[in-house]
Amino acid sequence: MAAWSGDMRLGPYVLIEPVGAGGMGEVWKARDTRLDRIVAIKRLKGEHDAHFQREARAIAALNHPHICVLYDVGPDYLVMEYLEGRTLAGPLPVEEALRLAGQIAGALEAAHGKGILHRDLKPANVMVTAAGAKLLDFGLARVMTKSAADAETTIAGTLLGTVAYMSPEQAEGKDLDERSDIFSFGAPLYETISGTRAFAGESIAQVWSAVLRDDPPAVRAPDAVRQIVMRCLAKRPEDRFQAVGDLKAALAKIGVKEAHKHPSIAVLPFENMSGDKEQEYFSDGLAEEIINVLAHIPGFKVTARTSAFSFKGKNLKIAQIAGELGVEHILEGSVRKAGNRIRITAQLISAADGFHLWSERYDRELNDIFAVQDEISAAIAAVLEAKLAVQPGGHKQYKPDVRAYEAYLKGRHYLWKLASAGLVNGLIKSRECYEQAIAIDPRFALPHAALAEHFHIAASITMAPKEALALGRAAAHRALELDPGLPEANAWLGIFAVIYDYDWNEAERRFRLALSRQPVSPTVRHLYGYFYLRLVGRAQEAVAEHRRALEEDPLNLIIRIGLAVSLRAAGRDDEASAEARRIVELDPNFQATYTLQAFDFTKEPLADALAYAEKGLSLVRGQAHSTGLLAGLLVGNGESGRAQELLGPLRNGLNARAPIGLAIFHCICGEAEQAAEWTEKAIEARDQLVAMLLLTPPYLPILRRSSRWPALAKRMNLPETV
Repeated sequence: MAAWSGDMRLGPYVLIEPVGAGGMGEVWKARDTRLDRIVAIKRLKGEHDAHFQREARAIAALNHPHICVLYDVGPDYLVMEYLEGRTLAGPLPVEEALRLAGQIAGALEAAHGKGILHRDLKPANVMVTAAGAKLLDFGLARVMTKSAADAETTIAGTLLGTVAYMSPEQAEGKDLDERSDIFSFGAPLYETISGTRAFAGESIAQVWSAVLRDDPPAVRAPDAVRQIVMRCLAKRPEDRFQAVGDLKAALAKIGVKEAHKHPSIAVLPFENMSGDKEQEYFSDGLAEEIINVLAHIPGFKVTARTSAFSFKGKNLKIAQIAGELGVEHILEGSVRKAGNRIRITAQLISAADGFHLWSERYDRELNDIFAVQDEISAAIAAVLEAKLAVQPGGHKQYKPDVRAYEAYLKGRHYLWKLASAGLVNGLIKSRECYEQAIAIDPRFALPHAALAEHFHIAASITMAPKEALALGRAAAHRALELDPGLPEANAWLGIFAVIYDYDWNEAERRFRLALSRQPVSPTVRHLYGYFYLRLVGRAQEAVAEHRRALEEDPLNLIIRIGLAVSLRAAGRDDEASAEARRIVELDPNFQATYTLQAFDFTKEPLADALAYAEKGLSLVRGQAHSTGLLAGLLVGNGESGRAQELLGPLRNGLNARAPIGLAIFHCICGEAEQAAEWTEKAIEARDQLVAMLLLTPPYLPILRRSSRWPALAKRMNLPETV
């Protein structure tokens, strides 16, 4: 790829940065100075001029919402819409895989309608954006003919397509028609559902042989879905769908059934009509509790609190909110609380047409709040023809003293409003509320589980880690005494087993228990992926858990950070970078994004890593790990003086988290012995970032060079060869 000079131009386009490269050219992010819009420019390598001309003609002939739009053509470049998203990857839930497949099939149908074969269908050529799938790269496209005369353009010298996604007839250089694209469509669909390639091998020859001769293992999916996939992948063209329209109709038929079986809903924060802003905790808490009840309806897709509440205070149309969250229905309402009386109104709205499907008003005593929550949920279930679930094992939700419940809701409110209320202040107030709830009703389990979460956060901000994590563990155990099997409590004990005891077997046991009670919350899936799967070398599984969590909570930035980190751990760097860019788009002031991009300093140019680290530390001052990170990068940039100034507060003995910051600093400087010395102190302090960060590249290889490593590995219950 060409070096970036900072201000390169192609006609009216200013090249901003390279974003990809392939066999036939490279792709740049650019700005159209005439229209002031961001575009993607595909620059061509000269020897592929014929392919360039073919792609320009192919894209220009197409106009479809799921095909990348061509804006302009230059002498050796194409100007297309710039897409933010990720390339297609699995495993995905069957419903999501079918939704994307239907969109891709529609794009193919449009291309075939113009007589154009794609011939290079593979996951890398499908971008998944907020608007859905977009089919890319018609560089191998050609007008359908009965001749195989141009087959050598596919397999001469180097493979311009990807063997694993070629049809048998394409691999053999035979005549092609639209049934070849249907086979190639089936391979990514198989991979999207299963997470593995339909045709695998350690060499091109082995993959080629599998494409020509082997049937892939049956994909784990409903029979109707499995039949579609296997019919697409039939070796003989006459055994496949004969036209993409037929395939699209088959997908749509399943999609209609799935949509009918699995209604989707988002509960927006209820409006506080009490005239007292301090009562906001109650209206928010009511909406959150309704979310929790609805989540127990089998087959219901219920958007989690974080994403549903992200629209609070924004004057957006129902259809826009539903589109962002991918749901068909919206529940909104209001709460007026005066003394011991409450008035609740609720409306269920169809996002498609804005019609009210159901509405009701409740005038009740405060003590009836739990009954009202159940009544609203039952009414929604009846309208949407769903059936309320009985929790596994006959588990019944404990009905606490209403005063304790109010205190618990206040605690959750303060925790959710950390960003606006002030991080430390919010933590202090939330703890006070949880402890008040426990004092009022000692048998109420949820405040104990919430305290476990509180102390986990406090261990990074306001308290010495060892003290905070010990208190968090005790709170989680108490929650389980009151409510055996409470998922959140088991999840926190799984985390504490990792970061406090380095007990990997206990961590796995606890997370298995957390996952055993349905429904599994997005938070529990995220914690399992981030704090366990990623760290034990199961990064691909971690990615799958984060993606499943984001299906219910698509705007949760913490989960998206977890996905980005797990993608990096899985070696999927391009997808990780795309996810990081997505987070910045959602919130340019979300500090963790910048710090985590800089942490793996070997993956970024030094100037970029420095910029990320500077931005991260500017957003949250005083963090030991962010300080050590920036100081280490400054040394690498020849700014040792400023680095030492930054490290001063870490060396004065007043910061309980100084060891992790200094361990990071010495790792970045390549000073293995000093890094190991401070890592040992961080382990003693029970700093959670030892496990979260230092047991991952590029820090772990540096620590392994130290003479202290065998002792460190033993303390963390790791084999010396890890």
